[in-house]
Amino acid sequence: MARLSIERIEAAAYSIDSVFQNSPQYVCPRLSSALGCTVVLKVETLNPIRCFKGRGTETVLSRLDRNDSPKAVVCASAGNLGQALAYSGRKRGFDVTVMASSAANPLKLEQMRAHGANVVLVNGSIEEALESALSHSDKTGAFLVEDSKNLDTCEGAGTIGLELANLPMDLDAILISLGAGAMATGVGFAIKNRRPDIKVICAQPINAPALTRSFLAGRVVESESPNTIADGVAMKYTIPEVLSDLLEIADDALLVREESIVEGMSLLYEKSGLISEPAGALGVACILENRKRFKGSCVAIVLCGSNVSPNDFGNWMKR
Repeated sequence: MARLSIERIEAAAYSIDSVFQNSPQYVCPRLSSALGCTVVLKVETLNPIRCFKGRGTETVLSRLDRNDSPKAVVCASAGNLGQALAYSGRKRGFDVTVMASSAANPLKLEQMRAHGANVVLVNGSIEEALESALSHSDKTGAFLVEDSKNLDTCEGAGTIGLELANLPMDLDAILISLGAGAMATGVGFAIKNRRPDIKVICAQPINAPALTRSFLAGRVVESESPNTIADGVAMKYTIPEVLSDLLEIADDALLVREESIVEGMSLLYEKSGLISEPAGALGVACILENRKRFKGSCVAIVLCGSNVSPNDFGNWMKR
């Protein structure tokens, strides 16, 4: 049985800052024409941190507040979770420490600091950063916010699904970017609870396939280190609890190539006027590689983030 609860997801909606809720969701005619199917965009980038993760961190900290927990938190992050935790923490009076890889996106590091986080750079990948976060939590008593493993991050993201379920149209599928799994399980669970006929399909880079490979195998499968431009979903490991949830919730998980991710970003910019980071374009990339499967259907895509540097975006568009 999945760890999530529709009652807790509904309750989370009352504790999340309104700046993150009721994000735009609409049919994009030009993108639909280019992809050969009706495309509904759910735009999670028009908020102070330009991504969906504020829904999860708001849920985490509001519940900690109610439990009179210590006012200090720590996480490991490639950028978006750290920004979200810093934003929510400053508003709620929490001390926020973020352990980040020294190879992390400089723009995201800058934004984490700008929102008030104490950013500690760690040599190595996100896995080494997580080890440092665990050590910091043990030494200081700060609450460890581990994305996706912490159920609050999933249920906060699930409020996206509640909003999509209210669309006045028949949806065939929802395409959700897949990294550690918080958005996929949270949104998917809410959708399956409200509108079980809608297919929940996850999209992940073929160069960072950990959770998809595990999902398709039905068990945790070891993967090599990720090598993708989509740093927001570049996970090497699978969290067993999240995999168990995903196996109950998702209908399918697809892997997409790097060139399709870039083409997806380009199409989003050209046809909808939206800038997406690579992780946010996975749903479009999924349709590009599976045109026959989605032809004529009505598909919602969650645009989960737009934290990309102008230089990187410009270089990818030149390709």
